[in-house]
Amino acid sequence: MTRPDELVAIDVHTHPQTEEFLAAMGRRHQQMAKHFGRERPAVSFAEQADQYRERRMMAVIVNSDSETTSGIKGAPNDLLGRAQLDHPDAFIAFAGIDPWKGEAAIAEIRRMHAEYGIKGVGELNAARQKFLPNDRRFFPIWEACAELGLVVMFHSGFPGAGAGTPGGGGYRLENARPIPYLDDVAAEFPELKIISAHPAWPWHLENLAMVWHKSNVYLDLSGWAPKYLPPEVVRYADSLITDRVLFGSDWPVMTVDRWMDEFAELPFKPESRQKILLDNARKLFGI
Repeated sequence: MTRPDELVAIDVHTHPQTEEFLAAMGRRHQQMAKHFGRERPAVSFAEQADQYRERRMMAVIVNSDSETTSGIKGAPNDLLGRAQLDHPDAFIAFAGIDPWKGEAAIAEIRRMHAEYGIKGVGELNAARQKFLPNDRRFFPIWEACAELGLVVMFHSGFPGAGAGTPGGGGYRLENARPIPYLDDVAAEFPELKIISAHPAWPWHLENLAMVWHKSNVYLDLSGWAPKYLPPEVVRYADSLITDRVLFGSDWPVMTVDRWMDEFAELPFKPESRQKILLDNARKLFGI
């Protein structure tokens, strides 16, 4: 067991790799393995928890449901809820929802909060799930999340899903643009805590502006090898928005060890490094 006072980092962005989650990816499993040049073998929750304990870290485990657009049902959220109960020192669970399911999606959020005490919802992927976050049809979902005090994570920028295939799998990059789609949600729901996942290239400057402008929006650095982060992202993360930048690896796309090794080589001030790796997430999740 890792005690809270022993933590050195909280990885706010990991994707479970149990058989159920791999099956729920459907054809994306092989497509994304090819795009990222990394196979995705099955990893149990117990194994993932041990990996993070060994590093004195916690991990946010996220889920997704794109049944409306893909025809494949997402992995049951109960799997994440039980993983959090079984490994409370290692995991923080987010529930995955399909926004097109409307009231059913809201009911699922409320159930997971009541039964398992989840901390958030996501990762929502507007490109892959084919919706726009600022479409008012989805506002009741964000209202429910704000009411329950849940953090909502949205994928921002270039999506790995469909990358390198004809037509990009039918996914539109525009849907994952921070401004206006996510910025509008942050403006309409100032009490809602939002994580804009990834630097959001090619709109990373928009992402930085949104995070700087709206104090309810956080940026996670997942999905990028730190040595390739755009210089503007590094500069702002070390200065104007340091209090709302989060460590995320996008595991298993990026290994935690590689991310940490490369992050150590970047010119961050010690106090910025401490906030990004641990303190900001502690405050966000009430740990």
